[in-house]
Amino acid sequence: MFRRLFKAIGEYVLLLGKVISKPQKMQVFMKLLMREIYDLGVNSFGLVLFTSFFVGAVVAIQMFNNFSASSFPIPLSFIGYATKVVLVLEFSPTIISVILAGKVGSYIASSIGTMRVTEQIDALDIMGVNSPNFLILPKIFASVIFNPLLIAISISVGIWGGHIAGIVTKNWTEADYITGIQMYMPSFFIWYAFLKTAVFAFLIATIPAYFGYNVKGGSLEVGRASTQAVVWTIVSIIICDLLLTQMLLS
Repeated sequence: MFRRLFKAIGEYVLLLGKVISKPQKMQVFMKLLMREIYDLGVNSFGLVLFTSFFVGAVVAIQMFNNFSASSFPIPLSFIGYATKVVLVLEFSPTIISVILAGKVGSYIASSIGTMRVTEQIDALDIMGVNSPNFLILPKIFASVIFNPLLIAISISVGIWGGHIAGIVTKNWTEADYITGIQMYMPSFFIWYAFLKTAVFAFLIATIPAYFGYNVKGGSLEVGRASTQAVVWTIVSIIICDLLLTQMLLS
């Protein structure tokens, strides 16, 4: 098992070595980049908005229940503050990235895997095209550029979802919630969230690309590679989340 794991890591690193190089034609690269931004980022807007709104509402309600059950009186304004901090530090960067790993990762692995089994990648190699650079680099740039925007939208929509939850349940006032949102939070938390997002975006783009690029067989193997890509991307995100939290917040 460990031998296969280390072999896969080595192949992944070697593939990245081919990916990270100057594109052969910048005009073609920019065209591919715009297409990948649409496919990987814009098409994920709806899922991110829906998930963030309802989870923001759930987080706010849970904070209210926990504060109400406390033996010490806690101002209701802390509901807004706690919701904001939870969304910034953990939910939006990590959970949304895990969701994107499932949606975007399966798309990347299946699309590149289909090109592999239909010998389109072999055709690119025969024509002298650096196929890893041509296929994977635009996806990396698209994810690293656009995912932080998705996370920023997720934080905003999640906070708004908590605000709407207060209006619907009437457990806290709008003034209390807004006061909590305006409470001071270290600016480093924001930088930490977007740093994590950039790292996760790189993993979401490259790990599924590795599995898709190295598919051997037919359509059945493409499906298996997509499943493996999603699983290992999520595992990598969780491990990196632990490492980054330990290094940056401890």
